[in-house]
Amino acid sequence: MQKKINAYCEAHTSLLMPELYELERETHLRTLSPQMISGKLQGHLLSLLTSLAKPKTALEIGTFTGYSTLCIAMGLPNGGVLHTIEVNPELAHISRKYFEKTGLQDRIVAHIGDAKKIIPSLGLRYDLVFMDAAKFDYPVYYEMLVESLNPGGLLIADNVLWDGKVVSKANDADTLNMDAFNKLVHNDARVENMILPVRDGVMVARKLD
Repeated sequence: MQKKINAYCEAHTSLLMPELYELERETHLRTLSPQMISGKLQGHLLSLLTSLAKPKTALEIGTFTGYSTLCIAMGLPNGGVLHTIEVNPELAHISRKYFEKTGLQDRIVAHIGDAKKIIPSLGLRYDLVFMDAAKFDYPVYYEMLVESLNPGGLLIADNVLWDGKVVSKANDADTLNMDAFNKLVHNDARVENMILPVRDGVMVARKLD
């Protein structure tokens, strides 16, 4: 039933631009973990949240092949900039290709390397942050970035339901880490938060004034 619901939702969700379909196909053909791509439903959610938030400065941790990057970049207002960080240099040729193909490259600043080192070097304040990288580092990224969020800014984290294991009796390290992250955000008085059951779960936290 859940697969049918997801398929129905995707079928009734607009494709933001045809290049995203091409990028999804290329990701499946050229990478070992194509399931890491955001996909149509989540991508549109990211674009919609970005359009509503109107961030001047945004940050993405985990570019992968650039699908979510493009969705966020599409939602940026005029003059808005998205900094995106990817640890794997071998993926850069794919993301760069589609940044240029869509004409959105002027809105995107791509960084290659360890986000824990790159973020402090940027010295920026953000209106929107999207986290979709190493899950064990989520608490580290969160603590690094929550004070750098402007009031009203959004911090969005992917995979927070961890294939549903956070509500099971699973006690593996990955599941326990994700559950701890969810509790960390939920118990933080600096933000208000909600978890959306979209794909593998999306945490949306808003920095309070």
